[in-house]
Order: sequence, then structure tokens, then C-alpha cells
Amino acid sequence: MNRVDQIRQDFEWNTWLIKKLVEGVQHEESILQMPFPTNCLNWILGHILAGRNTAIKLLNGEPIWDDELLALYQSGSEPIREGSKARPWDSLVKDLDDSQRRINNALEMFSEDQMDEIVETDRGLKPVWQHVSGYHWHETYHVGQVEILSQYAQSSR
Repeated sequence: MNRVDQIRQDFEWNTWLIKKLVEGVQHEESILQMPFPTNCLNWILGHILAGRNTAIKLLNGEPIWDDELLALYQSGSEPIREGSKARPWDSLVKDLDDSQRRINNALEMFSEDQMDEIVETDRGLKPVWQHVSGYHWHETYHVGQVEILSQYAQSSR
């Protein structure tokens, strides 16, 4: 399997898993705070999407979000503690599907040679494939949080 196909498969797997984990979660539940300092489920999914937004740009695709929306969910942003300041949960879940479509569309036009092009981001100077794989690894880390936070959200019913 080449890198383009591997990256597509990796992101598709996470999309499937996230959707299974958050099935039935409501907006109010997505902003519930744990009893210790951590981000809520809404912020975590938004943060995953912010990373995907960057990965899509690296693959020369059309980003899903503008800078204003990205600012809510980027590393270092304020935790989301009230629903009115968060992107609606249903919109985030739809954005997850949209991000996967955009990743797939971008990868359809992306070659193995382009994967080796060196680009600079806030994570340094590396080949595109290393940046995108790094965003996938980071996303996978947060998928573990999605599992715990979705269980917490649904236990509040």
C-alpha cells in the first residue's frame, strides 16, 4: 500500500471510530466538564477538525473552516465551558464527514512524489507525508479522549 492510500485509510478509520463513539451525543452533553481540568468533548472534536483542516491544506485541498472558527479549537485556545460559545455539536459531526471527503478528494489529486515535497509548518521543516502522518497521530491520541468524554457525556443522562 502506498502512502497516499495509507493516509486515506488511517483517516477513514478514525472518522468511522469517532462517529461510533459519539453516536447519540447531544450538544449540551458535548460541553460537559469533567471534575478536573481538561477540555470538553466539543473542544476535542473541534481540535481534531482543526488538525484535519491543516492536513487538508498541506494536501492542497479546500479547508473546512475559516480562521475565526479555527481559533476556537486550536492548541492554546480557551476551554469551551458554555454551549453558546461552541460550534453546535451536530455541525461538528457533519464537519467530520466533510473533512473526510475533502481529505479523500485532495488525496485523489496528490501523488507519491508530492508526498516527498518539503514544507514548513509550525511543526518544522519536513516532507508533506510526515506532517500529515503527524496530524493523524495527534488525532489518534485525541480519539482516546473522545471515547472517555463521550461515555462521560452519555452517563449524565
